[in-house]
Parts: sequence; structure tokens; C-alpha cells
Amino acid sequence: MKKFLFPIFLLFICANGWAQTHLYEHPNIDQYIARQNKVAILPFKTSITLRPKDMKSMTNEQIMKLEEDEGYSIQSAMHSWFLKREKTGKLKVSFLDPMTTNAKLRKMGVDFTNLQDYTPDELADMLEVDAIIMGTFETNKPMSEGASLALGLLAGFYGSTNKAVLNMSIYDSEDGTQIANYNKGISGSMGSSTEDLINILMRKASRRISYTE
Repeated sequence: MKKFLFPIFLLFICANGWAQTHLYEHPNIDQYIARQNKVAILPFKTSITLRPKDMKSMTNEQIMKLEEDEGYSIQSAMHSWFLKREKTGKLKVSFLDPMTTNAKLRKMGVDFTNLQDYTPDELADMLEVDAIIMGTFETNKPMSEGASLALGLLAGFYGSTNKAVLNMSIYDSEDGTQIANYNKGISGSMGSSTEDLINILMRKASRRISYTE
């Protein structure tokens, strides 16, 4: 019996460790947010770690396209998440819609491939906003409908995602100061869409990120 219980105990410890949430807030975050009115969410830099046999059936260009689609999908889903709270009056700022954000960036020569070459305050200045939200997303299978379908057609893999890590940062436009960082990793069943994933990842953050009441 003890031999049977010990592996279960270890599995429980590992699963809880994976699901840990880390949230940093600048000591003066309330002062920063008090002077902000408009916020932009950028496409998230995405890394998709596929199974070796799936990667063999795909080119580097195809994998990069999957990651790009997923990055834009995370951006859109996060904007929708905040928008729902804006409609209920629980949001302190307004958000630039992703279509406008991406169009403005393209006009400035910024796209998914070179986004990391610019500082947060440079990007905020291009977008004419008071703060930006950007970050990274790691998963072992894309959640967006388009990317997931493409993966299934290219590699024949339609399985459910079982690991994902979101690392999100909020930067003030005035001096590029990082006023918040949210890191969340989850495993197991996470729903069937990017929207489901964001709802799970942001559920706890909404209680502490100062943009929501």
C-alpha cells in the first residue's frame, strides 16, 4: 500500500508545483495606473514544443507559422477577456483593439518576427498608448482553431494540450517601467479554445491585477 501511495504523493506535489502562480506588482503600481487611460495588448511571442515525430513531418517555416498564429490568437483572446470586464464596469482603463494595434505596428515596420527588437516604451510610443501588455506563451500544442487545424492536417495530431505557460508583463509608456508581471503554468485538460485557456490563466490574476476592480 505504501509503495502505491508514494508515487501518487509525488505526482500530487509535481502537479501543484507546475500550477504555481507568480505575480509581481511594482510598489507604485496604483500611481502608474491612475495616470493611464489607454492600453494595448501585443501579440505574444509563442513557442510550440511538438512531439519529435510531429516535427519531422513539418518544416521550420510551418512551425513558425503555427507559433505566429498562436501568438495573435493569445492577443485576441486576452483583449476579449478584458473587454468583457469593461462592459460590466469592472475595468479602470480602455484597450486598443488588436486590429488597430497590429495595423499601427505594421506601418512602423514592426511585425511578429521583430517585435522583440523594440523596447516597451518605443512600442507604446508607436501605438500612442499609456501602457502595453506583452509576453511569452509556451505550449506543446496550439490552442487557436486555425493553428490547431493546421497542425492536424500537417502532422495528423489533434490531441489535447496538457502543458502551457503564460508569462505576461505590463509596461508603463512614460519610462518603460515594468509595473506588473504574471507567470502562470497549468497542465491537464484546458478546454478547447484559446479563449478557454485565457479564462483559466487569468482567473486568479483578475483578483490582483490593478486594471480590474
